[in-house]
Amino acid sequence: MYNVVEIILKKRTGEELTKEEISYMVQGYISGKLPDYQMSAFLMAIYFKGMSKDEIVNLTRSYIESGTRIVFPEELNTVDKHSTGGVGDKITMTLAPIVAACGAYIPMISGRGLGHTGGTLDKLESIPGFNTFMSEEDFKNNVIRHKLAIIAQSTTLVPADKKIYALRDVTGTVESLPLICASIMSKKIAEGASNLVIDLKVGSGAFMKNMSLATDLAELLIYTGERFGQKVRVVYTEMDSPIGYAIGNAIEIKESIEYLQGKLIPDVDRITKQLAVQMLLLTGIVSNEEQALIKIEDVLKSGKALEQFGKMIKLQGGDEKVITDTSLLPQSENVLKLISLKSGLIKHINSQKIGYALIHIGAGRTTLESKLDMGAGAYLYKKIGDKISAGEQFGEVHCADVAKGELVVKEILDSISILRSIPSGWCGVQNPEGV
Repeated sequence: MYNVVEIILKKRTGEELTKEEISYMVQGYISGKLPDYQMSAFLMAIYFKGMSKDEIVNLTRSYIESGTRIVFPEELNTVDKHSTGGVGDKITMTLAPIVAACGAYIPMISGRGLGHTGGTLDKLESIPGFNTFMSEEDFKNNVIRHKLAIIAQSTTLVPADKKIYALRDVTGTVESLPLICASIMSKKIAEGASNLVIDLKVGSGAFMKNMSLATDLAELLIYTGERFGQKVRVVYTEMDSPIGYAIGNAIEIKESIEYLQGKLIPDVDRITKQLAVQMLLLTGIVSNEEQALIKIEDVLKSGKALEQFGKMIKLQGGDEKVITDTSLLPQSENVLKLISLKSGLIKHINSQKIGYALIHIGAGRTTLESKLDMGAGAYLYKKIGDKISAGEQFGEVHCADVAKGELVVKEILDSISILRSIPSGWCGVQNPEGV
């Protein structure tokens, strides 16, 4: 029998915990024997003192062992993608259908938005009828038969992570690399993915603000995956400005469909293809990047990727007609214009501030219980490095409440820094790649 206080004190002084001590804490909390205040103290000790790689592996294992684990036939060589979150991050909706249409099997358990970042599940649920809840058996069968399913975390799959994450969110312990790693990897291993590509966002609008933190997390993710027999690759992507032009739920689905239909959205295109190449290489479907890009272009141009997205929507109860008629998606009553007050060159866009601003109109949430307005959101047609003129419309805000929408307009205007004079040598190159 272990003493909870002694384990907390041991971690508080920076000592390494055993596999059994970590399991005792996690199982005790899941069973209800360990109260919130003691688990909160334990999480805060981890936040300040960190964990060794072995401790992180053991924490991940205890999360996985708290519930069931899905196993796919080895020959499927399943693959998944995880993003560390960002503003306007709709990449799952463009990426997953492409990779599945290329022949890969993708079991994907996604999350909901919280704070300034949007959630894949919320976006998908803006599609009329789309169901993100599915039994593990149906989830497995959908992947085996149709190559792709995207669902919410069930009550039996990694329940420890679900309960502990909720506690982390209200105790200021979200931004802890060991806790982030265990949370990500436990779900991705338990869902049955043999291979994993991490879209690790870096920048002012991401949880990882700099490359130093990002590379530290990447090392932990790769190491933990290897210990469980999972191949992990990390792709660093810039998150200093929103991805694509749309930020919201239904309007991001609309933009994703438009991309799959053939519309060029430069940053969405670049990130999607970077990740798709790595997913196809991991599964062995292709042997080099050139072959991967040929396959990707083929399923986009032939419409097979769009068809795959429609098939997934139908299988999960949604109205697949949205892939040809996006007017079926929820829409806001009011559209407010974003008009620039200055002329010059866009130097900086505070994505995090924009993400939080959109919460006012229901496009994001502060708690998991917050009600969303699926049609609400914003379009920003300018990127860092673009020229802009005073009086020029550079976007719009979609909302149900005009007064709240006007507040969002003001906050978005405040979030954009403009150089009044254009530096010599500027050549008008748009969409700088950043990282």
